[in-house]
Amino acid sequence: MHKMGRTGELGKAMKNGISPVNGSCFGFLTVVTDTQHGLFGGYLILNCSGRPLEFHCTAPVRPTRAQQILYGPTLEEFLFGEHIGQTLLRQSQLRPLVVCTDCPAALAVRQFSPAPVVLVLDERNLAAPSSQPEGKLMRIDGPHGTAELLRFEVGPNRLAVPCAADEDRRLAQERLESWTNSLDLLEPFERIRQAIEEAKQAVCQYG
Repeated sequence: MHKMGRTGELGKAMKNGISPVNGSCFGFLTVVTDTQHGLFGGYLILNCSGRPLEFHCTAPVRPTRAQQILYGPTLEEFLFGEHIGQTLLRQSQLRPLVVCTDCPAALAVRQFSPAPVVLVLDERNLAAPSSQPEGKLMRIDGPHGTAELLRFEVGPNRLAVPCAADEDRRLAQERLESWTNSLDLLEPFERIRQAIEEAKQAVCQYG
């Protein structure tokens, strides 16, 4: 899989006035599905003020027929976590305090990340957010049945980790608590989607 890296005006912006420093940044990973081109992965690293330090995105990814057959119901976790997520994290020069994703399948990238990986929940997309209090398990439908996630809150942000990853929950709370009142953990994903849209246009233009 080849990366697109930084494209167009995004590339120029990322080169100006930014001095990346490890240890005081957060990563945001998402995957966008395009019916025409396939899957695009995007990884944005922000400093604690919400300013970009790095941005990487992948070229479109389409699973082969052999992968669809062999991976079966685990294909999405493989594509989001190992194939796309691992590649993007390896491209980064920075090591964030926490990696955030809005895709449940991308939690599979945890095995390739030295930092805790958390799912950022959009309450607008939850059927009954009030029925899932902090510290309680929430359930999402997966290819192998129902997966359980441990829901928790840091400031105004609603987060979750796999129920077996309670240490990630503790670390994420500890590392995010000083910043979350000023950092909306959902907002950066919209930036990534817009950046991927620009990258898609570059792919279409230059083939």
